[in-house]
Amino acid sequence: MAGEPQPDCLFCKIVSGEIPATVVRETDTTVAFRDINPQAPTHVLVIPRLHYPDAASLGAAEPTVLADVLCEAGNVAADEKIDETGYRVVFNTGAGAGQTVFHAHAHVLGGRGLEWPPG
Repeated sequence: MAGEPQPDCLFCKIVSGEIPATVVRETDTTVAFRDINPQAPTHVLVIPRLHYPDAASLGAAEPTVLADVLCEAGNVAADEKIDETGYRVVFNTGAGAGQTVFHAHAHVLGGRGLEWPPG
């Protein structure tokens, strides 16, 4: 059921502490941790503690939690000292867009030039 931990979800297992991660920030509603395959010098994932498959479904059901994810993305950028040089927040939605873990999450990327358009 949406919002409930899923037994086969990698990110739900990180939230519960079953799988370790390099956590950089935690709140009542979010967990932020370093990506295991970084695409930039700073690459941190910010996830909601609640399980929703993507940002759109999270926003439809829990808009304040989605706002918390975005707020934490900004806090991560400040902590990582990339808030003034520039950073990108990315939500991949669906396999065709590169989403590999179907638990809503934001990628916070920075620390190098980021080309546009991406990909």
